[in-house]
Amino acid sequence: MMETEPLNRFLTSLRSVRNDTSLLLKDKMKKLHGVIPPIATPFINQELAVDKLKENIQKLLQTDLAGILVLGSNGESVMLNEKEKLQVVEAAREVVPANKILLVGAGNDSTKETISFINKISKMGIEYALVITPSFYKSSMTSEVFYKHYSEVAEHSKAKVLMYNVPANTGVNISSETVAKLSEHPNIGGMKDSSGNMQQFAEIISSTSKDFSFFVGNAPTFFTALSLGACGGILAVANVLPNECVYIQKLFDEGKLEEAKELQLKIIPLAKAVTTKYGISGLKFAMDCVGYYGGEARLPLLPLKEGEKEEIRKMVKEFI
Repeated sequence: MMETEPLNRFLTSLRSVRNDTSLLLKDKMKKLHGVIPPIATPFINQELAVDKLKENIQKLLQTDLAGILVLGSNGESVMLNEKEKLQVVEAAREVVPANKILLVGAGNDSTKETISFINKISKMGIEYALVITPSFYKSSMTSEVFYKHYSEVAEHSKAKVLMYNVPANTGVNISSETVAKLSEHPNIGGMKDSSGNMQQFAEIISSTSKDFSFFVGNAPTFFTALSLGACGGILAVANVLPNECVYIQKLFDEGKLEEAKELQLKIIPLAKAVTTKYGISGLKFAMDCVGYYGGEARLPLLPLKEGEKEEIRKMVKEFI
């Protein structure tokens, strides 16, 4: 038998290991990972439909999605005033459970206004803010400007900052070198990259730490991004095919690469239809087709023509 003093030391050591392990698991649970849809913002007669938003969120989160993003590009955030944005955040906070991630798009061309908005939503219990690159004064958007903007936002924000690069919408691109420098800031926890530039994607992955949560924003490149080290995807098509998107990552994580690749290839036509081809109206109509509320986009975005709707219907039928 062990003597009392050595035994006590052993038990103390064991408890310490368990505590350390518990803390590690807790930190791991907090790490951003998985598939997150940039949820559409519903309107009825051009007015915000909060009840429909809540219903969509609750239904989506019955799947294995990691969480949701509100006020992203697919959430028509540029069409909303601040009062409406705060209504969206409040509604989402009410129905997103604690075990799911809630990201909020919070970027603004003004550094000051970005910080102000983030600190308003942080008071509502929001822990993660997705901050798009400023872009209106395109010719002035240098690496120095981006570095200053994100550094100031991170320094003064009470929520964790994730950068958002989407050149197709903004017309500007943040370089991998600038991302690498910014990733060293303790309040910048990751990035969503929707550039589709896989060389740049690889450069960012290779120049940032494993603690930096790097999401891909293009569903057609999801499998490739996972292969390069992405922690997940913030994918528009996950509003329509949440289970399929989650399953791609599950298969990948299990090493079933051929199956993951086949499913990746299968979702590409619909993923393109609800983004680059038909945009927000296409996404919302596809949501209607699978039982979520999509409804109308806010003007000046126009509804789909009947032929375009039929094309999306045919694509959706392959999955239901």
